[in-house]
Amino acid sequence: MSNPDILDALQALAVDKGITVDVLFAALADALESAYKRLPNAYEYAWVAIDPETLDFRVIAQELDEEGEPTGPELDVTPPRDFFGRVAAQTMKQVMNQRIREAEREMKYEEYAGREGDIVTGIIQQSDSRYTLLDLGRVEALLPQAEQVPYERPEPNARVKAYIVEVRKTAKGPQIVVSRTHPGLIKRLFELEVPEIADGIVEIKACAREPGARTKIAVWSNDNNVDPVGACVGARGARVRMVVNELRGEKIDIVPFSDDPADFVMKALSPAKVKEVRIHEDTGVAEVIVPDYQLSLAIGKEGQNARLAARLTGWRVDIKSETQLAEEEAYLNQDWAEGEWVVDPESGEQVWQPAEGGEAMSAEQWNEASAAEEVASTDGSSGAAPAAPSDGASGGTPDEVSETPAVVAEAVAETSPEPAGDAAEAES
Repeated sequence: MSNPDILDALQALAVDKGITVDVLFAALADALESAYKRLPNAYEYAWVAIDPETLDFRVIAQELDEEGEPTGPELDVTPPRDFFGRVAAQTMKQVMNQRIREAEREMKYEEYAGREGDIVTGIIQQSDSRYTLLDLGRVEALLPQAEQVPYERPEPNARVKAYIVEVRKTAKGPQIVVSRTHPGLIKRLFELEVPEIADGIVEIKACAREPGARTKIAVWSNDNNVDPVGACVGARGARVRMVVNELRGEKIDIVPFSDDPADFVMKALSPAKVKEVRIHEDTGVAEVIVPDYQLSLAIGKEGQNARLAARLTGWRVDIKSETQLAEEEAYLNQDWAEGEWVVDPESGEQVWQPAEGGEAMSAEQWNEASAAEEVASTDGSSGAAPAAPSDGASGGTPDEVSETPAVVAEAVAETSPEPAGDAAEAES
């Protein structure tokens, strides 16, 4: 084969493999160098130089010193072409094929190396319990089981969109790992369907997703004349419907973003109606108060709505109904005795030790004192007169005295002294 024919063959091979002619020249030079070193009495340190226009090549060599470094003048040791035997030609062929495969792998890796976070469309080729292979055209992508949507069964030869998570460089070529569960897939799908997001007018500030079930996204508009939620939903829901169809029916909630944490948490819990949001910055908790009939809707099925709202806002969401809040406030407003229950070392029973000190009380004494306080508080609240001392100065409340006049009169008669004349008349 003449040199022009070899040049035409190299150019056709470059077009077929999708690589440059310079890469093929380098591969051809490595192949000729390997073939030369297969010859007898070949120099150990030698290389090949190829003229890209005429395809004439020269083998240049140098002597090596004791330390293995090249020394002396460069020698032209180019052998005649018919000097290459069958073994040298076979070696040149193997090296040539190997260099071409390495160039293809490197080119494929460079094509996808900077595309982490991008979205690709592939055809499902093979699926098993460990992973699914997607055909991206020139390369195949790996969709692991952990990155697949639960209960989503991949159908062979079906087209799906996936999110590039990682591009690995291996000995067999680039390995592209894609995902169908990554929240970035939602953002990329909306960028494809919503021109305002692609142009930067509308931004997706946050995204929380439970793959296969529900997704919440918070959107923000940089133009006051553009409604971010309406732009993502589209006319009659056309835009968001395309995303839902690609996700196999996954529900999507679109809420407006807000710089006010309380307002953001309130909107993130939609479709539930929130009455009040209290932000506790020291603990990172957002206390949400909802009407009683909205409690189950705010929490969601198995807590899904509350979980997604917490991921979307970054706050720990604590949802309470109005009744629960009133009960907690009433509980906190009660007066509690200060002290603790301890074990009496002598009797082995639990006794109440007041915090301010003093004699400990047994459980019976504690119950009697508590009952007396309840009676006193009840009497005080009803407006009754306090009980009289036990020495008999006055006998009970006015109601009790009016109900038993005979008993009171008899008691007074027995205790009061009688005159002597009256006693004599009584005796007679």
